[in-house]
Amino acid sequence: MKRGMAVEKRFRKREAILACLRSTRSHPRAEWVYQELRPEYPDLSLGTVYRNLALFKEQGLISSLGTVDGVERFDGDPRPHAHFLCQVCGAIRDLPQPELPEEVTQAAEALSGGRVLGFRLCFTGVCPACQRSSEGGESE
Repeated sequence: MKRGMAVEKRFRKREAILACLRSTRSHPRAEWVYQELRPEYPDLSLGTVYRNLALFKEQGLISSLGTVDGVERFDGDPRPHAHFLCQVCGAIRDLPQPELPEEVTQAAEALSGGRVLGFRLCFTGVCPACQRSSEGGESE
C-alpha cells in the first residue's frame, strides 16, 4: 500500500511540473519551476524537477531553448514556433513559426549532406521594454 502511495505522489509531482511549465509563457529555468511548486510540494527536490524536465524533453512534451546567460531555459509549448531572445534582459517571447523558402531547406541539406526534418529559429535583439529603458536613460 505504501509503495502505491509513493508512486501516486511521484506522478502527481510529475504532472505538476509539466502543468507549471505549460502554464507560463516565460520560458523558465528549472529553478523557477522548483520555486513555484515548493509551497504545494514541500518535499519536492530540484533534482526531481531536472529529472522530469529531461524526461519530458525526451518524450517531446517540452523543448529546451538551450542556455541563456549560462542557464538552460525550457518551453512548455511543443508546437512548432520561433522565439525572440532579448540580449539585454534575457526575456524570451514566442513568435509564429515562419515558412522558410524551399531554397533555405535545400541549401541546408546541400551544406550538411543530410536531410532536413525540421528547424528551430531564434531571433536575438532588444525587446521593447529594454528599448524604452535605453531611450529613457539617455540624456544629452
